[in-house]
Formats: sequence, C-alpha cells, structure tokens
Amino acid sequence: MKFAYRAFDKSGKVRSETIEAASPAEASEALRRQGLFVSEIGPASAAAAARGGGVAPIAKSASGVKGGSKNLASFLRQLAVLVKTGTPLVDAMQALEKQTTDEKWLSVLVGVRAKVEEGQTLSEAMMAYPRSFDSVCRSLVRAGEAGGNLGEMLTRLADLVRKQVKIKQQLVGAMVYPCVLMVVSVVVVLVMMVFVMPRFAGLFGSMDVPLPPTTKMLMAGSEFLLAYWWAVLLGVGGAVAGGVWWIRTPSGRYVVDGALVGLPQVGRLVRGLGTARFARLMGVLLESRVPMLESLELTRDASGNLRYAELMNKASELLQRGEPLSSAISGRGGLIDASVCEALKSGERSGQVGPVLSSMADFIEEQNEVVIKSLTSLVEPLILITLGVVVGLMATSMFMPLFDLTASAGGGGGGAP
Repeated sequence: MKFAYRAFDKSGKVRSETIEAASPAEASEALRRQGLFVSEIGPASAAAAARGGGVAPIAKSASGVKGGSKNLASFLRQLAVLVKTGTPLVDAMQALEKQTTDEKWLSVLVGVRAKVEEGQTLSEAMMAYPRSFDSVCRSLVRAGEAGGNLGEMLTRLADLVRKQVKIKQQLVGAMVYPCVLMVVSVVVVLVMMVFVMPRFAGLFGSMDVPLPPTTKMLMAGSEFLLAYWWAVLLGVGGAVAGGVWWIRTPSGRYVVDGALVGLPQVGRLVRGLGTARFARLMGVLLESRVPMLESLELTRDASGNLRYAELMNKASELLQRGEPLSSAISGRGGLIDASVCEALKSGERSGQVGPVLSSMADFIEEQNEVVIKSLTSLVEPLILITLGVVVGLMATSMFMPLFDLTASAGGGGGGAP
C-alpha cells in the first residue's frame, strides 16, 4: 500500500513523496531510518499513487476533522461502555452517531462505521481519518483488538485524551488574562499617541517653553503614526505574517522549540509539559503491550516539539544498540527530568516500566499545574507594572512643559514691582 507523507531532514528541507509499506507505522519507521522527521502521513490518493515517486499531496478533505479532542474523548468513552456491555461495534457506532450534533464529526463517524461494515477492523477504519485519529490512538485500538480487550483499551485511550484536553484548557485559561492585559496596554498607548498627544502638540506650539527630549520624541512618534498609519499597519501585518510563516517551517519551528525550552521560567514549564507527555504516552503504550521501539516512535510523532522528537530519534537508535531506555534519554540537554530517568531505572529492574512512567506522568502533571499558576501570578503584575510605567512616562512627558510654564509664569509675576 502506498502512503503519502511530508517529512523534513536534519537540514530542515521538506520532502513530500510516497512510500510503499504495509502500514503507516512501518512507513514511518522506514523514513526514520533514512534520517527523516515525519510530520504527516496517510494513505496516498489514487492520483498520487499513479505518479509513483512523485510529490503526493495529502488530501485534507478526506483525512477527518482536526482539533476535535473533546469529541474524540466523548466518543471513545461512550464506545468503551457500549463495547464492554457486549454491544456489537457497528450497532454501538450507530447509537453514537444519533447522539452527535457536530456535522463534521458525524461525517467522520459515518465513514468509520461504513468501513467497519465492509469488514475492516476499527483501527484499519481509523487510518482513513488520520487528522481525527492520530497514530497513538490507532495503535492503542489495534493493541486492544489484538489482545481481545478493546473496551478496556478504549477506556484507557479516553482517559489519555481527556488529560490532554485538561492540560490545553489549563494553558489557555492561564493565558487569557495576560493576553487581555497586553491588548488593553497596546490600545491605551495608541489612544494616547493618536488622540491625546496631538492636542497637547497644538498647545505646546503656542508656548514659548523648551520641550524635554521625551516630549519631543512622543510628538514625533504621534506625527509619524498620523502621517504614515498605513505604513505602520503594513509593517506590523507583514512582520506578523512573516513570523507565522517562518514558525510553520521546520527550521523555524526547530529554532522556536529550542528557544522555548531554554527560557528561564517558561522553559521550565515547556520541559515539564514535554516530560509529562513523554511519560504519559510511553506509559500507556507500554502498559498496552505495544513494543518499546514502536511506543517510542509513536511518542515521538505526538511530542509536538521538534527538540523532543530529535531526542527520541537518538534514543531509538541507542535502544537498537542494546542500551536501556533510562540511559538512552538521560542527559540530552535536560529535556527529560532526571527524576524520570531514575524512576525508569527502577522500573527496568522490576519489569514495570509502563506503570512507573504512568505514575511519574501523574506526579509531573501535578507539578505543571503549580508552575502554570505561579507563572500566571508572575506575568500579570509584570504586565500591569509595565503598563503603569509606560503610561506614567507618557503623562509626565505631556504635562512637564505645562509645569515648566506655570513655574516660569509664577517666577515672572513674583519679580514685578
């Protein structure tokens, strides 16, 4: 079977081609051995397959709905309950379709159910919708099918997705108030520069008082904004668009991921989230009897950070040479917390690597919640202080000439006979 993929090499060059393999996991492994980082993979379209080794665009319209984590968690949990009670898989999916109000998600469920009715397994049917069911989801479902415990595996998978949704909600909730403060700060500064400062500039023009350098700078900035507002908008818009485009490139994303990991306070949170995600995914996969190398590959593809993906690629190579997982991930720039490596050593000695990683994931996720709250409590007053300082300096610069004029007028009146 041909699979279309997008990947990039160590230099950051993007490749979009097709590869012949029995499964997406086998295709990803073959590409990894070639030194490629796979960012997207799925069944090739008929046109792409006919071109053979040509560039194979992955059809987005047929790949499912992206970003439906809540829908996925609810679907998995309800499907697990129905499967555990002995409901046939097709009947269970039909029952869930009737409860679904999201039309896009409903189309995915209908497509999966149709493929199951054709004789495919649930994991095989999910392969047609890689944007809705990622490689980790499909692998766990496949493991449940092979072990005869699909219901239990669906429950475990639903818990995994639910925890991921919870972390995202915590991050979004922590960022809302700081973002609002930043927007308010920008609006306040713009209002003062565009509406308030021009009024003071007209007043200063009629005064025979020397202006402080800060006042002159504010007046010049206000005049520039009023005269060349279109250039400012184009410049800011172009910078934002260019930055977004660059961050989406493999080389840009690699640089940004590295910068985030290295930041003093934010880096601690990024490393904590990366370590927790690694421990959680590896723990669930290993407890589900997914082979170690395949678990590491799936965790790498779902890491969301190219620095962690690079770490897991190197760890996979070391594992193939016979090194244990604990030594394969230790060091490496401090991406994986040392406590995880030490716990892994104990798990390797006792043969309980999966449960140990799951326990460490619980512990690190609790720590991450504390870090998120502490960062939020630190960022909010910093933004308020910065806003107060900026507005205070602008107000002082605008009123200082008036104070000087009043002082000179008072001094002149006191000297008259």
